[in-house]
Amino acid sequence: MTTVPISNIRNFSIVAHIDHGKSTLADRLIQMTGGLSDREMAGKEQVLDSMDIERERGITIKAQTVRLQYRAKDGKDYIFNLMDTPGHVDFAYEVSRSLAACEGSVLVVDASQGVEAQTLANVYQALDNNHEIVPVLNKVDLPAAEPEKVKQQIEDVIGIDASDAVMISAKTGLGVPDVLEAIVTRLPPPKGDRDATLKALLVDSWYDVYLGVVVLIRVVDGVMKKGQRVRMMGTGAAYDVERVGFFTPKMQQVEELGPGEIGFITAAIKEVADTRVGDTITDDKKPVAEMLPGFKPAIPVVFCGLFPVDADDFETLRAAMGKLRLNDASFSFEMETSAALGFGFRCGFLGLLHLEIIQERLSREFDLNLIATAPSVIYKMRLTDGTEIEIHNPVDMPDVVKIAEIDEPWIEATILTPDEYLGSVLKLCQDRRGSQKELTYVGSRAMVKYDLPLNEVVFDFYDRLKSVSKGYASFDYHLTDYKPADLVKMQILVNAEPVDALSMLVHRTRAEGRGRAMVEKMKELIPPHMFQIPIQAAIGGKVIARETVRALRKDVTAKCYGGDITRKRKLLEKQKEGKKKMRQFGKVDIPQEAFIAALKVDS
Repeated sequence: MTTVPISNIRNFSIVAHIDHGKSTLADRLIQMTGGLSDREMAGKEQVLDSMDIERERGITIKAQTVRLQYRAKDGKDYIFNLMDTPGHVDFAYEVSRSLAACEGSVLVVDASQGVEAQTLANVYQALDNNHEIVPVLNKVDLPAAEPEKVKQQIEDVIGIDASDAVMISAKTGLGVPDVLEAIVTRLPPPKGDRDATLKALLVDSWYDVYLGVVVLIRVVDGVMKKGQRVRMMGTGAAYDVERVGFFTPKMQQVEELGPGEIGFITAAIKEVADTRVGDTITDDKKPVAEMLPGFKPAIPVVFCGLFPVDADDFETLRAAMGKLRLNDASFSFEMETSAALGFGFRCGFLGLLHLEIIQERLSREFDLNLIATAPSVIYKMRLTDGTEIEIHNPVDMPDVVKIAEIDEPWIEATILTPDEYLGSVLKLCQDRRGSQKELTYVGSRAMVKYDLPLNEVVFDFYDRLKSVSKGYASFDYHLTDYKPADLVKMQILVNAEPVDALSMLVHRTRAEGRGRAMVEKMKELIPPHMFQIPIQAAIGGKVIARETVRALRKDVTAKCYGGDITRKRKLLEKQKEGKKKMRQFGKVDIPQEAFIAALKVDS
């Protein structure tokens, strides 16, 4: 590999809303710069989406990096470091990491759909990182494309000049060479001093079975060489670098990486937890004085319990979670036990999609059959003695008498929707205790900003939003702050025994509706036993909803024919006594499906 001067390096990421064509554009760029031959690309869409789930769902979960060589029209050779980022709100922290390692962004907007909620969120993140932005209109070959209208939208909504936006179709390759030229001419080169002490940003890390932990870095100053001893400033650990290289998307080893370059190192690191994302890597012998401004750690916002259906799988589950944690630092878990479900783990996620993806990976990659409890968020409680505690699990809630105040997390949601669905979207937000902040129009689409309690969004807000808007509304949110709320702990009692897996914190005004829906659902799901089973929803000692599963009847008077009525009565009395005794000592079997179905209930 010939070394290229720093002025000929371009580091950029591709940002866009879900499904606007980021990964497809990345494919075309890789193909046109010869990163992979046509034969290697054949029959494989989205080369950079390496996980099965990414390919099936057609989404990007992990940000991926690739280094490309390009000979521009001016005859010079350039090196491009491209980062393909996810579009989903749950993986926004993946986007922020990638943006911190680049100087520019290619903003992809679908010419038929226009600007969406996450387009905005991701562009604002890029602008926060002082990025130069090259707007690109994708899918201009579609009959529904309206490039002029979308250019106007980009200027009105985002406020960046889109008059020279590049028109392309990433699928067919139309206009993609112009994107390559725009990257060379419109994006700035990185800055850095080759002779200074080594200073590199740790962008990402993942576990490889053969190499141990692979660390993705962006060199800011100095040179990263093979055999050098480096120190992670955040954790204070020192390692000897074994390999240095970059991805073309295939791994290529080199002797050194200079300033402005993005590549990987391996150094016999055993645990991904030792490599904190956003950390600064420097020379062990003469470290730099101050660390680079890393980026905010990913904070889990949704918690739920995961339990194996078969109790024997507990150790397998523990090992599987440990392995997932190796590649996904934003996923956290701790052990918990439940009377109904046995041993399991309380896990923290960035959002519901993240939860779904982790669950799916556990069941796929490790062949585990799991039950998830109702998702909940972090509540802050101020007790009467002045202490403050955080509650992740409704079961841990202290006695009501001891609580002075409960605060719940609120978010600011940005929703973009076509005008005809605006009414249903507003109603949905009102129903979820939201308060409207602003309503503006972007062409024929409405952009609404709402303050909503996260508790209401976690349950199934996204699905409901998609159904009331026939899939056209897009949604993005960020946490704002905690506000006091009138929350109560609702328990479900089956045969007078509380089922801890189904207890949840709900707003007092919503408790009755949610409780009634729960008990009705449980009534359908619990099979009849030999005795009546009362199912109740209760707040403290007050029952707010009740259903009864009828008993199986056995005709005890069948063998009595003729004779005195008192004989029949005696048998029926005896049966009644037996049922009463059974209700006292009988155990109710709640099938696993009942938990899963009950947790999906929507009032």
